[in-house]
Amino acid sequence: MYDGGGNQAHAIVSKRVNLTLPDSVFYALERWAEAEGRPTANLAAFVVELAVKEAEAQNKIPPPSDKK
Repeated sequence: MYDGGGNQAHAIVSKRVNLTLPDSVFYALERWAEAEGRPTANLAAFVVELAVKEAEAQNKIPPPSDKK
């Protein structure tokens, strides 16, 4: 991707995953999402993102390697 200023820009792309949750967790998440007026999947993605950021801040996740 070219940004028009002579630089290569990297597009931010969201990835999809499928989760299997216990019924009790799903229904709690569904109630929480409804209380906030947002889709359940959107809230789930937000909660996972927060958990990953917290784990990174606590050095529970190794930094990315140069290999891809």
